[in-house]
Amino acid sequence: QVQLVESGGGLVQAGGSLRLSCAASLRSFSNYFMGWFRQAPGKEREFVAGISWSGGTYYADSAKGRFTISRDNAKNTVYLQMNPLKPEDTAVYSCAARSGYYRPKWDEYAYWGQGTQVTVSS
Repeated sequence: QVQLVESGGGLVQAGGSLRLSCAASLRSFSNYFMGWFRQAPGKEREFVAGISWSGGTYYADSAKGRFTISRDNAKNTVYLQMNPLKPEDTAVYSCAARSGYYRPKWDEYAYWGQGTQVTVSS
């Protein structure tokens, strides 16, 4: 059974930082493209960042220069370092996995975690 489990969310002041983790019980984890998505209340789910098996990274414009995605294939874990955070980053953040290459659309990912709440106060 595939499981993706996020952790690291919380409440932080604007300008602060958080590091999200996603532990995956995927066989051959290193073969998967991993993505982070977020969904704020009343808004559509949006792509934040993604990383290929070889470490190639992709970012939404809103995340460039502030967020860093990384992965540890030995630990079956992907990370999202976020700083400085802004109030508009407030959302539920979810990690997702897909076999193959980069895709920014959430409906092209086969496996999802339950999400972790990130709240940034002004």
